[in-house]
Amino acid sequence: MIAHSPFEKIVSDYFANIAAMNPEGWLENFAEDAISHDPVGEPPTKVHEGYREFIAQLKGFFQQLQPTTEHIFVAGNEAAVKWTMHGVTKRGKSVIFEGITIFEINAAGKIKTTRAYWNPSLMVTQLRS
Repeated sequence: MIAHSPFEKIVSDYFANIAAMNPEGWLENFAEDAISHDPVGEPPTKVHEGYREFIAQLKGFFQQLQPTTEHIFVAGNEAAVKWTMHGVTKRGKSVIFEGITIFEINAAGKIKTTRAYWNPSLMVTQLRS
């Protein structure tokens, strides 16, 4: 993906740090008071409280995560991203899941809010099959 705006660079860095399973790099994208709705419908979480552990869990479970950002739409201080994630577990099981995440960016160029629309149960079903 070629970054054409600061927002696209922030989104690119967000997904690159997920692929690298790099909690520190991933958290650098977020404002200190950032809130995540991931997925939408679950209680929102404060990104800087517990997300290092979340990335550590991903690293413990997945051998590889490869996100693809298919479309990025920027409007004002928000970006909507259609993405697909390809994962391989430590046991060699492949999964594919996709969604749309809305990023709200603050004036300092940090992610203020994410709203992720995806269905985790579809990923779990693939892992169990």
